[in-house]
Amino acid sequence: MDNPILVEVTRGQAVESRHRGALVVVDADGVIVLATGDVTRPVFPRSAVKALQALPLVESGLADRFGLSDAEIALCCSSHSGEAHHVAASAAMLAKAGRNVSCLECGSHWPMNDKVARALAVSGGEPSALHNNCSGKHAGFVCLACGLDEDPAGYIKAGHRVQREVRGALVAMTGAAHDEALAGIDGCSIPTYAISLTAMALGFARFGAGGGRGATMGPERARAAARIRAAVAANPHMVAGTGRFDTVVMGALGERAFTKTGAEAVFCAALPEMGYGVALKIDDGGTRASETVMASLLARYLALEGEAARIVGDIAHLRMRNWNGIEVGQVRVVGF
Repeated sequence: MDNPILVEVTRGQAVESRHRGALVVVDADGVIVLATGDVTRPVFPRSAVKALQALPLVESGLADRFGLSDAEIALCCSSHSGEAHHVAASAAMLAKAGRNVSCLECGSHWPMNDKVARALAVSGGEPSALHNNCSGKHAGFVCLACGLDEDPAGYIKAGHRVQREVRGALVAMTGAAHDEALAGIDGCSIPTYAISLTAMALGFARFGAGGGRGATMGPERARAAARIRAAVAANPHMVAGTGRFDTVVMGALGERAFTKTGAEAVFCAALPEMGYGVALKIDDGGTRASETVMASLLARYLALEGEAARIVGDIAHLRMRNWNGIEVGQVRVVGF
């Protein structure tokens, strides 16, 4: 059975496009608060789980040993735009571990921020692995390897100790097996495992609430989760970039919400004050739809006021304008 339509895109009075998908909200004990669509089908979480992947670095004490700043911890959770502060922080993290860009195994691509990419091209420059949107996460992996006295070479492989530690944290937080039969390779070359949206949401409920029934989450991990959330809330510009959802929304909400997008319109969030975790997937990979749904859920579950309410509301009820600034339609949530 097809997933329900979650988002409609209008032009004038007519519906021009529709996006199907699934979403789930759970508490830290795994109780489902809201579910729409098939939330049991395994999907790849992609970059949406970077905060959970950063847990081993922080809870082990290695982030402190290397003197990582809160901004650098936030960068470990990022899919950044390749702006100057992102590139500099990635390089600084590597330097603190006695390494450099040659250790990164994420590959290179042009900065995701168009203005930054054009400026780099005009200057005659070429992108490096530091510009990769995952370079912060990978710099964190290099730090983890060095702190564990492991050779960082090959840290992207499933059998490397870094990925074993990361996989262990993901299994413990989500309660999902992360089966090799459902494994793939992410865009940045590390393993990614297809799990249910319900498991993803449970992981983020625990990440926000500090535990829950059945969670393998001792005090060190709970403190690490709280520290990551605080680091991101204080440095939302490190997690995405200028004008992007995660930076804009977490800049407005602070520690009231942790949000993280992933490729192919996967989106996860933790709402600590509610003890809720959120996970959603738009079937066709449409980011405009995933952002609209996430903003609508934030508006539903958080009592927003003032500027925060305006910022989230403008995304939840997105008005489409043409190049002359004329409103031509809307992106609107339906079906839940």
